[in-house]
Amino acid sequence: MHQQRKESGTAPVPNAVRSGPFHRALSEAVEQRGLSLSRIRAHLAARGVSAAESTLSYWQRGLRHPSTPRSLDVVRALETVLGLPSDSLIVLIGPHRREGDRRPSLPELRQSWAETCALLDELNDSPGTVGNAKLDVVTVVDLLTLTAEGRTVEITSTMVVRARESGADGFVVTHQDEEGTDMEATSVIATDGCRRGRVRRSASSPGMVFELLFDRGLTEGETHTFAFTLRLAASVRSTCFHRTVRSRMSAYLLRLRFDPDAIPARCVKTVREREELPPVVNEPLFCGPGATVSAYFEDLDVGIAGIDLIWE
Repeated sequence: MHQQRKESGTAPVPNAVRSGPFHRALSEAVEQRGLSLSRIRAHLAARGVSAAESTLSYWQRGLRHPSTPRSLDVVRALETVLGLPSDSLIVLIGPHRREGDRRPSLPELRQSWAETCALLDELNDSPGTVGNAKLDVVTVVDLLTLTAEGRTVEITSTMVVRARESGADGFVVTHQDEEGTDMEATSVIATDGCRRGRVRRSASSPGMVFELLFDRGLTEGETHTFAFTLRLAASVRSTCFHRTVRSRMSAYLLRLRFDPDAIPARCVKTVREREELPPVVNEPLFCGPGATVSAYFEDLDVGIAGIDLIWE
């Protein structure tokens, strides 16, 4: 006799649920569960959640995307109906932007980053020289402060570096912000273990590069700790903060401090090998006391690590 599988069963989690994107994860989970959309809709209704079959179909095919608080409730109920771990679909939705906000396309992001990185030639002895070549970044702690509008107004970074060879006497920072940020109004303050050197701001991208100078040259193998603060003049709500990791890093701690009246619906810890690839780490985070969320990373390889924000 055929035995009906329980909704809370322990069936294997589809691969797409682990890596995304959302529409593919939903489609594979529905296929594995073996329910029609009408039956899924009935199960949702039994839980007091209503969703049109057309909406579920659009989500499966990637033609529409859950974004409103009500649709997030539907997604959470879907996780139960489809026998998936809690938050496994929610974390795949990605950052939500308000109407009128537009995230640049991948080619636009690459072009903007290239324009910012071109400023490095102005701070190096010769064009094409790789900055910070004498240093390894060992540990970084980033603390961001956001306003009641969800805008990042301050970034404080504490860095520990180790000299690959003798003579390293400074560090060059490349900072890329959200489109709409006024880089001319962004200030750089050296707070500990360094002093500010030259600053170059891009006229065509929301980016800047700047020098942080040490008081002396380091010896080979020596570590040095320094800190700086960026005060930003942003005109858009922050949807993420990512740090580009250019060589292996022992530890990275990222903390976001929100206004208590403006906490995102979801915060997601992510690691990507490249911008265009799905995350290899995709974990929900939870705000603690003080309206602060933290993501800790160990033994990072080259890639991009940070926190995505999903706003209601």
